[in-house]
Amino acid sequence: MRSLTHTTAAAAGVLAAVASLLVAPPAVAAGPRDVTADVLADRDVTLTGDTAVTVPPGTTTYDGVFRGEGTLTVRGSGTLILTRDSDFTLPESRRRQRVRTPGGNHPYVTVAAPDPPAVTVERGATLQYGNGGTTGLIGHFPYNTPAFRLNQDNIRVDGTLRLSLRSAYNLGTISGSGLITQPRFLWGTWDLSGTHPFSGMIDNGTQLNAGRPEYATSLPRVRKILNQGTWTVDTPLGRTVTMGMDFYQREYGSDINVQSRPGGKVVLAGQYSWSDRGGDTDPSLSDPALNWTPARKNVNKRGTNIKGANVRWGDGTTNRIFMPGTAETVYINLLAARSRSRLTFDYDGPVTLCAPIGGGRFHDTLSAPGAGDIVIAGTPGNDVTFAAVQYYDGSTTVEKGAVLRLGSGKRGEDGGLYTGGALYKVVNNGSLVLRNRNKSLTLSRISGSGSLTQSGAATTTLTGGAVTYTGTTTVSRGTLVLRQGATLTRSKAIRLTSAGARLDAGRAGLRVSTTLSGKGTVTGALTNEGTVTTGLTVDGPYTQGPKGSLLLRDKPLKVSGAVRLAGDLDVSAAGSRPAREITVLDNKGGSKPSGSFTGLKEGARLKLADTTYRAGDGNDVALTAETTPSRSPTAPEASSSGAVTSRSAGASEDVGFGWWPYALGLALVVSLAVPMATRRGQGRRRGGRHGGRARQ
Repeated sequence: MRSLTHTTAAAAGVLAAVASLLVAPPAVAAGPRDVTADVLADRDVTLTGDTAVTVPPGTTTYDGVFRGEGTLTVRGSGTLILTRDSDFTLPESRRRQRVRTPGGNHPYVTVAAPDPPAVTVERGATLQYGNGGTTGLIGHFPYNTPAFRLNQDNIRVDGTLRLSLRSAYNLGTISGSGLITQPRFLWGTWDLSGTHPFSGMIDNGTQLNAGRPEYATSLPRVRKILNQGTWTVDTPLGRTVTMGMDFYQREYGSDINVQSRPGGKVVLAGQYSWSDRGGDTDPSLSDPALNWTPARKNVNKRGTNIKGANVRWGDGTTNRIFMPGTAETVYINLLAARSRSRLTFDYDGPVTLCAPIGGGRFHDTLSAPGAGDIVIAGTPGNDVTFAAVQYYDGSTTVEKGAVLRLGSGKRGEDGGLYTGGALYKVVNNGSLVLRNRNKSLTLSRISGSGSLTQSGAATTTLTGGAVTYTGTTTVSRGTLVLRQGATLTRSKAIRLTSAGARLDAGRAGLRVSTTLSGKGTVTGALTNEGTVTTGLTVDGPYTQGPKGSLLLRDKPLKVSGAVRLAGDLDVSAAGSRPAREITVLDNKGGSKPSGSFTGLKEGARLKLADTTYRAGDGNDVALTAETTPSRSPTAPEASSSGAVTSRSAGASEDVGFGWWPYALGLALVVSLAVPMATRRGQGRRRGGRHGGRARQ
């Protein structure tokens, strides 16, 4: 019995185990609860975990609400419209984000470790908040945030989220790769606060705040924004907000408004373009030239209003200008709010601004001067052209290494600066290039260590005694005029690099205290207290002071007025010249020169040349070659003009002037001059005031 009982019990246990397997299969994870039927029936839904609704094709308007704890996923191919506000939260076990409000008296909100999405819109489905009214938002607002309500219910959009609301709202942290769109003319305001991993498209139809004093905004993965309304960027105190994406406009009337708090900065590293294709999801422009061409009904006109902000166009890694267009297609306003505005151009290659910067209201930009200052950043390669006359009232700073060009040199692209404001000045530590084609330029108050180049056909006039820049002045084309006390005495070198280049010093004349060289023309009186190189033309009197030096090169100095000489004649740079007479100064005036180079009186006999101030038509200054044969019957001797004579077997032969650099550059300089280092600390040798001592 015992054995039977034991066997029977064992068999019973096996049967029970098999029965339990058949009755209760292994547990599997349950899917989200499907509440489609409740939504279609307009019943309120209480979430108790993950929940999904599958939207049928077409439009479904839901007048119920979602509440409870859980998540909501919208699927399907249709559109679900919510007409009432819903309020639910993630389960406590899924909440992790930390919301803080630093800043003391200037608080702003930060979010770390954002919660997973409470709402998900899958690809193919459309979720619409509101129906043109003030309700229809999903959100929970437990935070005591300043000036706006931060939504705890974060959202993932891989399909489409349409924001048809007339109220102010916040979506929390957004993720996904779909489309978020706001219809035009609703005037609801989306506070897009914090950092978002969203990589899709945003279509702003009315008003979006991408940064405020109470929060900073970052969209590092967004490539394009379709801006059909007003996109406003602001910053908390001392914070930088960077917008790296491209903006597009499809209809007339959109703009980007930029503000910042003290110490804050806004970087706009993309481009604001018109779009004529690609729809809402992928806007683009078929031909970039259309940004510069007015379109029907001004549909491609767009603008930016900088309101007391510190703004940077470009981040030093691009050469695509932020506002491509002309006065007919774009407007740019610098306005004073809490402070004056500041706009910095920061590119790594050439960019051209073809529109004026003004300070009017919206597209009436030239109704008032812009209230702000412009900076051309010293980023390597930064080369900015203003191809329109600017209308801002402040300073223009060109940092070291940067280039600012006024005028592009092309027809219709002349540039300029507004000089009427009390705060106007140019601080040039880089390169300022003036190349207008037709419109004359007038500039004043130019300081800094940079260079100035006149290279346009149109005339540029520098006025006033505040022209104090110390870099090189170059005139390669056209005319540079000095008026009303403007001088180039601080410029370390003046160069007229073409025969058509002209420097007009006016009645006051031009005092050279550094160097003047080239082959152009100086109009007006020229006083040389530095170094002037021959080859130039002086259309006026020429005076060389005791500290001045005339540097002889291949061509003479041509002078049409009275000539007064003193100082040095430097022949160390003279080139080869197959002539017996070397004209130093071609005097076109009616009177003989007065004075002489120091140590070189009329007829001064040099070892290889004689000095004359009566050459040519009787008024020119020249060095003439000796004609007496060498005293050595066998060894050649270089004359002052470079001739080499040799006497052999009673005959004499002039073998030309091929040794002019040796003869004058060596014999004359060695015989007559002391190194410039003894007089000015330079290494050149000169003939001049010490010539007599050298001959002794």
